[in-house]
Amino acid sequence: MDVNICVGSSCHLKGSYNIIHVFQELINQYHLEDQVELKASFCLGHCTDGVSTIINGELVDHVSPENAVEIFHKYVLEPLQK
Repeated sequence: MDVNICVGSSCHLKGSYNIIHVFQELINQYHLEDQVELKASFCLGHCTDGVSTIINGELVDHVSPENAVEIFHKYVLEPLQK
């Protein structure tokens, strides 16, 4: 599964590096290193909706440090457990 997190200027200001850190910690916690590839991406074209991510080909926007764990569980962990 590919997870791309925007680190463009708008998303950077909204905490994208914090989200990358949270996702990396969760990937390690659930031992998903071989199943999830976490990447930083420049502008995903949804600057007003940031932080923008593309998780397994699906755009997921409005990600914040406050909801990053919930987003990870819904869009990464749950699909991998099916």
